[in-house]
Amino acid sequence: MKKKIVSMVLALMMMMGAFVGCGSNSSAGTASTASATNGKTVYPKGKVVIYAYGQPQYLQQYYDAWLERNKDIASGVTIEIVQTKGADDSRQKVTTTYLSGSYDDLPDAMYIDPVNLMDLAKGDIVKDETALVTPLVDKMVSGAANDAKFQGKIYGLPDSVRPQMLFYNKQIFDKYGVDPSQMSTVEGYIEAGKQLKEKSNGKVYLSYIDPGSKTWRYWGRRGLMPQANAKIWDDEGNVVIGSDSGTKLALGALDTMYSQGLLLKSTIMEPALYDATRKGEVATFDIGAFWDEFLRKNVPETSGQWRVMSAPVFKDVGTAGAPVSSYFAIVNKKDGVYAGLCEKLWKDFNFDSTSRQEWVNKMVEQNAPYSNPISLDMLKNKFWKESSTFYGGESFRAKESEFLQNGSKNLVVTPQDAEADEIISAELEKYVAGSQSMKEAIANMDKNLKAKIGKAKIEK
Repeated sequence: MKKKIVSMVLALMMMMGAFVGCGSNSSAGTASTASATNGKTVYPKGKVVIYAYGQPQYLQQYYDAWLERNKDIASGVTIEIVQTKGADDSRQKVTTTYLSGSYDDLPDAMYIDPVNLMDLAKGDIVKDETALVTPLVDKMVSGAANDAKFQGKIYGLPDSVRPQMLFYNKQIFDKYGVDPSQMSTVEGYIEAGKQLKEKSNGKVYLSYIDPGSKTWRYWGRRGLMPQANAKIWDDEGNVVIGSDSGTKLALGALDTMYSQGLLLKSTIMEPALYDATRKGEVATFDIGAFWDEFLRKNVPETSGQWRVMSAPVFKDVGTAGAPVSSYFAIVNKKDGVYAGLCEKLWKDFNFDSTSRQEWVNKMVEQNAPYSNPISLDMLKNKFWKESSTFYGGESFRAKESEFLQNGSKNLVVTPQDAEADEIISAELEKYVAGSQSMKEAIANMDKNLKAKIGKAKIEK
């Protein structure tokens, strides 16, 4: 209901001409605030604000070094990262600020996921980047811009494309004599969990399950659902999750793991789960490649124990995990003075091999997060194939690129998915809490989606 009210307000404001900045598409900003010198756009003194989540403090190091290298165009400019709780939180903050008319309080740019990007694009809150991105698409990894499209335009600058991966603790599998190769399929993955439980007398869990919204986010939307070729909506935007065979396959697998005691109930990215992982009580994580940074940062004492595989496939489907894309979106501000600076920052980060490698080396020294680049030319460099002691000498970087092959298609992303995720997640949370069965959860997802949204707009 709240989402419908916001959408109606957005539409009303657009009709009244209250939305500002929609015509400000010049990457150079406005002439009165940015000037051209020797063919370069020079930006005025001021602060660029960027919303980000996860561990953005490490990106600040790249930004600061970039400003140092670009004093000729950005002398007097500073960049500040404002950390949010997540993509949903970023979207809500920006939307609320936009609706209130407090345009000076808006960030200049933000890191965002496809679902929340679509919601912002629908309201014309983020800048159309079609002209900048289109000529670069062939130079990026496959599908980099796919989830940034709305009504034929590209609204996000591709930041990363990372595969679903299976992280497993080889030391645990060796200790209990369980063969990890069987985990190439979801069915074999579940069987490995049963073997670990039996041989460890219940001490070792196959993985975890989050009691909150992260179960849908990581096990559902980003994990088992695309791997099972599941659908929330049909091709016409009608709700089909209640009758969809892929949904039953995906969430049925999760139900099997949880009901048979193979998953530790623990909030992800919190100390309790890291403690259990450190103690050898959690054997695997079927999750996006981003989990690498959380392992290295939070359980460094397990270095050398971990290995990675491609995400398990359902035998009857045959495709591995779906890649997860993230985007750097520029807010459609009234003056847009730093829009061009943000675009150059993005382009240098993704296509300047020297500066990217220098930053990654610093991240390695600090055991900090980084991802593979989206640039195909960059990925050809042997730097992105170097081995890692954390993974027992395997090259995590090479595996990250390799596992983008044979990926499943992501769930269709619609402007209604931000609201849909809240509805679906609420039912999964009740399931994890034990207040309903998985069958009941799926039925309630279907019923509530039909009642509260009805039909999604599918881009064709």
